[in-house]
Amino acid sequence: MSCQPAEVLVSQRRRWLVGAGVAVAAAATGIALVLVGGGSAVTGTPAGLLSPSVLGKLQPAPPLGPSGYEGVPVPNAAPLASTATMAAGQQVDGISCQSDFRLLFHWHAALTIFAYGKQRQIPAGVGIIDPKETRNSKGQPYIQEGKCFYWLHTHAPDGVIHIESPVQRGFTLGDFFDEWGLPLGADQVGPAKGHVTVFYDGKVYQGNPRDIPLVDKAQIQLDVGLPLIAPDLISFPKGL
Repeated sequence: MSCQPAEVLVSQRRRWLVGAGVAVAAAATGIALVLVGGGSAVTGTPAGLLSPSVLGKLQPAPPLGPSGYEGVPVPNAAPLASTATMAAGQQVDGISCQSDFRLLFHWHAALTIFAYGKQRQIPAGVGIIDPKETRNSKGQPYIQEGKCFYWLHTHAPDGVIHIESPVQRGFTLGDFFDEWGLPLGADQVGPAKGHVTVFYDGKVYQGNPRDIPLVDKAQIQLDVGLPLIAPDLISFPKGL
């Protein structure tokens, strides 16, 4: 299956109207993805978000890294973990790994992680089996193809989670970490252990990190331990 950013889709995929929906064909691979009109997904912002001021003084966020393939900054940091722990194609939390499916919606959420004040990168290829990396003319890496794609996955090491669902349902950050094969809870994010402070769209989230909803343009930051880093929201580029 080939899955590409919006700006690449325009030039490399054929588009045409099919009734109330839009069909998108991947010309290079022959795999077709269909966005069905009228479909919707569970949406909403978590209740009870608080101002970051309740946490006292926060350390400023580090400078943004260079812009990556998707037009989103790539952290100058080591990965939180590799993809070696990832699910091997079996269903996870009701989420399948497929090579050909009909999309009801395609969303994007941004995930940022700090462990003890140091930023950690979310690697490309989470949720993609047998990923095949490509690079553009600037040398920026991107996972464009793979044997199959889980409905939650990453194409680049920029923290953008692609939410591409053929069914009407909600997704959480816990689902993404289950695909990745890493623990996530109030006191652990992958291999990093300590109290987890959560920011959602720049505000303090009070619930279990596993329950954070993944909705379009959501910006999620997880701080493990101290010091706490002030949330620094990104601007999603056109097409994401």
